[in-house]
Amino acid sequence: MQRRRFLKTASIGAAGAVAAPFVSTAKAQETITWDMVTSWPKNFPALGTGANDFAERIEKLSNGRMRIRVHGAGELVPALEVFDAVAAGTAEMGHSASYYWRGKVAASQFFTAVPFGMNTTETNAWLYHGGGQELWDEVYAKHNLKPFPVGNTGTQMAGWFKKEINSLEDMQGLKLRLPGLAGEAMNGIGVTTVNMPGGEIFTSMQTGVLDAADWVGPYNDLAFGLHQVADYYYTSAWNEPSAILEGTVNLDAWNALPDDLKDVVREAAMAANLAMVSEFAYRNAQALDTLVNEHEVQLRSFPDDVMAALYDSSKAAIQAQVDSDPDSAKVYESYLAFQKLVRPFSDVGEYAYLKGREAVGA
Repeated sequence: MQRRRFLKTASIGAAGAVAAPFVSTAKAQETITWDMVTSWPKNFPALGTGANDFAERIEKLSNGRMRIRVHGAGELVPALEVFDAVAAGTAEMGHSASYYWRGKVAASQFFTAVPFGMNTTETNAWLYHGGGQELWDEVYAKHNLKPFPVGNTGTQMAGWFKKEINSLEDMQGLKLRLPGLAGEAMNGIGVTTVNMPGGEIFTSMQTGVLDAADWVGPYNDLAFGLHQVADYYYTSAWNEPSAILEGTVNLDAWNALPDDLKDVVREAAMAANLAMVSEFAYRNAQALDTLVNEHEVQLRSFPDDVMAALYDSSKAAIQAQVDSDPDSAKVYESYLAFQKLVRPFSDVGEYAYLKGREAVGA
């Protein structure tokens, strides 16, 4: 892929010019137009619309000086080629999930989800205050990319299964769509995992290519109609206790931006991150009610022997990753240290409250 020239500009007529604070009149009359490629179907709920929201915030906060054209999966590049396209400059921006690139950048997996790891609040704290963003920048700079957290699904479901899981033996030989470190952990207990775009899951379940699939949670799973191809929905959220959506910017394009527009992108990313978390909390609640009460989906939790095996396998998968890749070792050291730091308060704060609320039936 050939690199593109950046800071594409177009002159705006006097009637369309909007004075931006702290910039010269000449700069205020320039429009920088970028393309954003995504791993999601165009306008797909929360994920695709989250990319749209990010783009719209950039345009609004920049007073129209930056305009982002958002492309759904397959419009400019396939869903799982976003990383390469942005790195090469085929597009200036991307919106995806970093664990899709584990074959290219092993440490990227820690910037989406860690099995039995931190929840969304803890993860955001690590990124914004615990050095996580700086490590992400360091890892991605080697690939000509500048990353940001631009959304989070919150705690995800464990996935859809065609048959009920009553023991560890029932997991043996299943074909499951599950990316990232959690996929490695599933492989370790006898499950065969594959990585595929979300848009391929329904057909793969319907035709028997898959026996089970993780996607996101009730809101997105309902949108894909996964309740039509599997009866059992597992709530054992071990695999993605938090799932970051990443925004990427080609590093050449990023470095060419003036400082005030870099600030615009940073602030838009942070706002879009919070907006998506909030939307998922609301929409998942609505969708879960629909799935259970209208479609009679069977909610289940994995039995204890499955959870114990997944925990041991997750530790082994993470350790293998850390032992084989110096960047992974550095990132996980920071991640684990922060998790140990914040967990005591999470336990006496959020967790204690939720247990107390349940105990009194509130």
